[in-house]
Amino acid sequence: MSSTSKTAGIVIIGNEVLSGKTQDTNSHFLCQELRALGVEVRRIIVIPDEIEMIGQEVAAFSRAFDFVFTTGGVGPTHDDVTMSGIARGFRVSVVRHPELERRLRERLGANLNAARLRMAEVPEGAELLGEGSLYSPVVRMHNVYIFPGIPKILYERFEAIKEGFRGSPFHLKVIYVREGEGVIASILNNLLASYPKLLLGSYPVIDNPEYRVKVTLESKDQDYLNQAFQTLLGAIPKGSIHRIEGS
Repeated sequence: MSSTSKTAGIVIIGNEVLSGKTQDTNSHFLCQELRALGVEVRRIIVIPDEIEMIGQEVAAFSRAFDFVFTTGGVGPTHDDVTMSGIARGFRVSVVRHPELERRLRERLGANLNAARLRMAEVPEGAELLGEGSLYSPVVRMHNVYIFPGIPKILYERFEAIKEGFRGSPFHLKVIYVREGEGVIASILNNLLASYPKLLLGSYPVIDNPEYRVKVTLESKDQDYLNQAFQTLLGAIPKGSIHRIEGS
């Protein structure tokens, strides 16, 4: 990991994910977006809708990473306990945020009921982000960003605040190799010994007639990446490269 990288952890909250009723796509989206912003995701977990566990895991992630993203459990029903869990983790109360309550009353009028008012509840001390551009803002508690589980809404809210996470980008080069991993493993090991700060990946592919391994090289230092890349090109057997991608 580059010493200049900000780190992130993702907490997916929901019994429906653990039971297989819903497929999580939010973590994949966040990983892609954060990588493009120069943030390194270090851990992803999926946990049930349990207040105590939410509190423990989110608080631990908050201490371990620069940014934490939670998804799920922020609606009006009985199993939406993310706000209570995060409040438990930070040892604060759950309070009704006046701005969120105002928005709900303005939007729902006579249709506002006690269940819907739960959507105005946040951990005490939480802030709202993206108020001017979003139908409903993002709730942040310290370095924890609390998102709903519905992908479309998560995408919209993340888009509104994502520039706040931007750091120096990762540079990437990809080589598609016709030889198998057994042929190139020692080459990759030697490359990493020469360039220990390189983020090197090797991913075998089955049933593709054009190439057998996808090799990725990443660094925040463009010159360092280019040097490692040229070294690898010189070491791979001639005629073994199917194609190359990257900046």
